[in-house]
Amino acid sequence: MMNEEALGWVIRTRDPEFADWAAFTDWLEADSGHAAAYDALMAADAGLADIVPDEPVTIAAPANDPGERGWRPMRWLGGGAVAAALVAAVSLGVMNRTDIYSVTTKPGETRSIALDDGTRVELNGGTTMRFDRHDARFAALDSGEAAFTVKHDASNPFRVTVGDAVFEDAGTVFNIVHSGNATRIGVSEGKVIYNPGAEAISLPAGRALSDDENGLRIMDVAIDAVASWRHGRLTYTNAPVAQISADIARSLGVQLAATPAAGAMRFTGTIRLDRNPELFFAGAAPLMGLTAVKQGDGWLLKEGDGPPR
Repeated sequence: MMNEEALGWVIRTRDPEFADWAAFTDWLEADSGHAAAYDALMAADAGLADIVPDEPVTIAAPANDPGERGWRPMRWLGGGAVAAALVAAVSLGVMNRTDIYSVTTKPGETRSIALDDGTRVELNGGTTMRFDRHDARFAALDSGEAAFTVKHDASNPFRVTVGDAVFEDAGTVFNIVHSGNATRIGVSEGKVIYNPGAEAISLPAGRALSDDENGLRIMDVAIDAVASWRHGRLTYTNAPVAQISADIARSLGVQLAATPAAGAMRFTGTIRLDRNPELFFAGAAPLMGLTAVKQGDGWLLKEGDGPPR
């Protein structure tokens, strides 16, 4: 374990952009053997200077990434969690390259990713996802919201990792939101299996799952409400305004907060999205029984016409 951690630090500190020296120092001081392990691997690694170019090697952007074309730098793969897989490569004087790449959207921006297996992933605003250049059946939602239209293959199921959870498709169209420690998924077609190796909860079309500080809950969901943001609307059944506020901010790219009283209110109905914030809040706030107030660069939702609480 110590050598794996040491190898991770060797890889990270070799990166010219490495800046987390405080964490590196803390790791060295945590155990008297850390420095020796690091020095030994650094000495063995010294031979790489003759074969590693001064500038990062570049490769073409993956064909299934519709973003800006051109050449992208590949960074050294680092981190103690993957160091064990690199020990043999370092002993041979060769560094492995990572096949994982990230796609990020800004708040209010959407993006569609066509994977090589025929699966389509649509990212809402403020979303970060990871994909594998050599495994089109893998995706990880780190934060934000994404809709998945999956090409089913029973022998090689498509899996989405969200934090510690895994969602496995069974011929499926579904939408996942992940924010902080909260995750929710709605299924509009086919079926999704939640944590197939543990709970193995089956979610057919018209079912939803929520996992947050209140625990794991399964409920019904209107099929047309799943990923409704793709069609310029947000549809809810008894949803808290705090959740709706986060969805609005992500979809429109606006800063939005709600007073505690307003955030605890619940709403059932459909809100039409409008890129003009003034027009949007003029219609959406009264629909939810609220008032929207412009505050600096953002907006505040509050109850009625009284002052914010």
